[in-house]
Amino acid sequence: MPDTSAARSAIRQQSLKGTSARSRVISELRGRIISGELAPGTSLSEIVLSEAFGVSRTPVREALKQLQTEGLVDIRPRVGTFVSAPSRREITELFQMKELLEGAAARLLAQRGRVVELKQLEENLLRADEAVRKGGQDRYAELVHEFHDLIMRGADNAKLADHYQTLMNQLAYHRLVHTSLSQPGRATRSESEHHHVLELIRAKDGDGAERVMREHVRASYRALMDSLDRQASTDAPAGGA
Repeated sequence: MPDTSAARSAIRQQSLKGTSARSRVISELRGRIISGELAPGTSLSEIVLSEAFGVSRTPVREALKQLQTEGLVDIRPRVGTFVSAPSRREITELFQMKELLEGAAARLLAQRGRVVELKQLEENLLRADEAVRKGGQDRYAELVHEFHDLIMRGADNAKLADHYQTLMNQLAYHRLVHTSLSQPGRATRSESEHHHVLELIRAKDGDGAERVMREHVRASYRALMDSLDRQASTDAPAGGA
């Protein structure tokens, strides 16, 4: 019988290469969408992407399908593929889920006591206080994201964290934080809310930490929607009916 070991090895090597290319394209595109580098509504051409990544169209096509399942890409047959642009209803529903998940995480963290994430949250707020004083919105937006990530990590619940990460990806949260912080005075109020949450976590008050965390998420949602409304009114053509 002919020796098929070399053929099997070649097939495995090709499969691994394909998997690696697909994973790389997924990771790169996901990062660019979440960061806002690829804005909502941006057209995603398989040909252009395959050339940009130096791969065939197959891993690009597979990557786009995966990102569609994550809610980051919208594939429209016979029209094209685009970066998803969440509707107001979708943003509302996603923030409702964010409120539930982050409230639960704050409760779980409060129940754990003096864990390493608690010290990291304290350090985060010191840096965030300074950013707010200096008016550094970009820096503060980074620290807001870190604060919420630390709450989630501190909950020490892998299933909760997995659902949360999917949610944050769908929201493209980095971009939305900047939008909500554009509301005058929002950064100062946000930082005060973060301090209140941390006080209750330190006190091991799970009920209070969950309640205040949920109130904070609702306040962030209201600031975001107000900012989006203001942007829409600014962008609207003058003299409309």
